[in-house]
Amino acid sequence: MRVEADWDACEANAVCAGLVPEVFAVDEDDNLNILVEEIPASLLDGVRHAVRSCPKAALRLTE
Repeated sequence: MRVEADWDACEANAVCAGLVPEVFAVDEDDNLNILVEEIPASLLDGVRHAVRSCPKAALRLTE
């Protein structure tokens, strides 16, 4: 599984980074960074929660 961002919709609110900092980070320029290409199985539930929690619906899971 992978997670992708709609960069036009993302406002870098950092909800995802707060939920799964191993996968998401917001840098000092307020840009979202996805830190992994493949989501480890141990983090998948957290990433699913982060995708559902994104206030702009800017994240999605892909296989």
